[in-house]
Amino acid sequence: MAHSPNTMKHPEKILVPPFVARAMFALMIAAVGLVAYAKITDKPLVAVVQQAPVVQTVDVIITGNKSGIYTVTGIDGTLLARSSDDMAGFLGVMGRVIDRERVVNGISGTPPVQVLRRDNGNIAILDPSTGMATELIGYGADNVAAFAKLLD
Repeated sequence: MAHSPNTMKHPEKILVPPFVARAMFALMIAAVGLVAYAKITDKPLVAVVQQAPVVQTVDVIITGNKSGIYTVTGIDGTLLARSSDDMAGFLGVMGRVIDRERVVNGISGTPPVQVLRRDNGNIAILDPSTGMATELIGYGADNVAAFAKLLD
C-alpha cells in the first residue's frame, strides 16, 4: 500500500497560543477561588432581587392548545388575553414554562397562577402548585407589558 506524502506545510502548528491557555486556566482558578472565599466567609448575596411588598395581584388560568396558542382567563372564565394577540407572544412562552414545571412536578390540570405587581413596579408570576416564582426582570418591556396588562 502506497503511503501518500504529508502535504501539510505545518502539521504541528499550535492553534491556541500557550499564553491564552494559561490565562484561561488562571481565570478558572481565580473564579473558583473567589467562590470558595465567599462561601467560607459567608459573604451575603448582593446581586439578588429584593422581594418588595405586593401591591396588586390577580389569579389567572393559563391553558394551551395543540397549536401552541395559550389563553389567559380569569378565575370566573373571563377571557383576558391570548398569546396570538398582538405583542402577547410572551404569554405563550411563560405558559410553556409553567406547563413544563407542572409536568416535572407531577401536577395535573390547570391550577391558577398569580400575576403580581410589586411595590417597586416589578411584575412577577407565581405558581403555587409548583412553588415556581418568576420575577419578570430583563425580559424586555413588551414581554413584561403582556403580563402587566392582566393587572389593569
